[in-house]
Amino acid sequence: MTQQPFSRPGAIDLSGLKRPAPPAGGAAPGAPGGPGAAAAAGSGAVGSYTVEVSEANFQATLESSMTAPVVLVIHSPSRSPESTEYARQVAGVVEAYEGRFLAALVDVDASPQIAQALQVQQIPLMMVLLDGRPATQPLPGVLTSEELSTLFNQLGQQLTAQGITGRHQPGAAGAPAAAEDSDEPAVDPRYAPAQDALERGDVDGAVAEYQKLVDANPADAEAAAGLAMAKVLHRTQGVDLNAAREAAAAQRDDVDAQTLVADLDLLGGHVDDAFDRLIELVRRTSDADRTRAREHLLGLFAAVGNDDERVLRARRNLASALF
Repeated sequence: MTQQPFSRPGAIDLSGLKRPAPPAGGAAPGAPGGPGAAAAAGSGAVGSYTVEVSEANFQATLESSMTAPVVLVIHSPSRSPESTEYARQVAGVVEAYEGRFLAALVDVDASPQIAQALQVQQIPLMMVLLDGRPATQPLPGVLTSEELSTLFNQLGQQLTAQGITGRHQPGAAGAPAAAEDSDEPAVDPRYAPAQDALERGDVDGAVAEYQKLVDANPADAEAAAGLAMAKVLHRTQGVDLNAAREAAAAQRDDVDAQTLVADLDLLGGHVDDAFDRLIELVRRTSDADRTRAREHLLGLFAAVGNDDERVLRARRNLASALF
């Protein structure tokens, strides 16, 4: 698999989390009428791509992140009613992506062991899971709907750029979304050829496939992001990171040396570092070198997503460096 522009510190420690056995003669926790039913109704979340998480279905929810990202929102109706309202808000935004993400809402009053397993220190807390692991740093506090949309747009673009186009299947609210009866996650057919190329390690083929999509529809933001990221992968194939950094340190105004390290920073998830490096290069250079540095930076903006907050901030800094 190609390098991910996400922070993945490791799998969640579930050693202290045990699934409770259904009580004799009663419904399973979280089932209609069972001990977890009231808690499951607590956030009031309703939607095809929203699941109320309990200790009984937590593992299944984690496993569903093997198909597509799971947006885990930790809330507490008793300690912070606002956090429960926020959980509903996140679920509402996620629904608009039609399976690109699954909103997984955790009421820690009803499921304290989940909070312990996730080492939750603050409520509300949101984290995005992919392949059973955190795909972003945990995001404490409350984001606006606009900020949530920007975040999910960016994640969707980055995932598509890496050929990860699976989607959750719609399910009943309060139940984990089931994957299709297939060993492979659902794939948006538009991006399947590019994904197949990336899985084969054929970066040139992925560039060509994304280019076809962009040529056919220049407004396809995910295809444009995919093309930009595939080009980054193409430029960094076989590059020795340490040697590249040494060359950039020795040649501060060499456009090729600096842009290569910026590419590597982007792939490593150091987005701001990549942007800052090229903005400073624009500031120091002139004429053709300045144009090359600026155009390369614009390509990295496309790879990350033009609505991303870091891109918006970098654009302002670039304008300052130019004028």
